[in-house]
Amino acid sequence: MLRRLAHICVETIDLEASETFYELLGARRQFEFRNLADDLIGMYMRFGGESYIELVKVAAPRDQGAVAHFALEVDNLDQFREQLLAGGLEVSDCIEGGDNTLMVTLNDPNGVFIELHQYTESSMQHTGGVCRIDYVP
Repeated sequence: MLRRLAHICVETIDLEASETFYELLGARRQFEFRNLADDLIGMYMRFGGESYIELVKVAAPRDQGAVAHFALEVDNLDQFREQLLAGGLEVSDCIEGGDNTLMVTLNDPNGVFIELHQYTESSMQHTGGVCRIDYVP
C-alpha cells in the first residue's frame, strides 16, 4: 500500500552548490553516498518528516528525464521568500494560483523548477474540487 512519496532524485554536476541551495530551502543532509575511493558522490537531503531529495553527482547533465518540477509546503511564504532572497537566490513574486494556494517559484542550480506553496483555507489541496486552467498538452 502506498504511504508517501519517498524521494525525488536530482542529478547534478555541482554537488556542493546543490547542497548549499537545498540547505537554504531548509533541508539538511540525512546521509551520503561515497564510492570505493571515498569520494562523496551523492546524498539524501531531508525536508523534515520523511521527505527527501536525493542528489547524485554526474559528469554531465542528461538530455532527457529531468524533473519537471516539485513543490514544497511552507508556513510563512513571505518570510521564507525574504530569507531566500537574503541568501542570494532568485525568487519570483508571490501569486495566488487557480487552486487558491499562494506560491513563489525558483530554480535549483541544475535548472529544476521548484514551487513553494503556502496553503490557504480555500486551497484545493484542502477543499478538493476542480481547478480550471488555460492549458493544452
